[in-house]
Amino acid sequence: MRIKQELIGVEVIDADAQVVGKVSDVIFEKETYEITDLVLKKTGFSEQIKSSEDMVPVEIVKVIGDKILLKGEDDI
Repeated sequence: MRIKQELIGVEVIDADAQVVGKVSDVIFEKETYEITDLVLKKTGFSEQIKSSEDMVPVEIVKVIGDKILLKGEDDI
């Protein structure tokens, strides 16, 4: 899928402007093909102290562009 190919490798940044990781996979709803979750591969120091992948629900994504920005507490 074209959307999946465009999202893989994009950096994900939290509301505090910290890099959380990069998109390694995209999870779709089977019937509607709607994106439900992004699978992140952690990068840098966070990769060493925790498991190397996390799932992020698309509901906490604020903006998708050159980078993916997650919502902060004020946005939820």
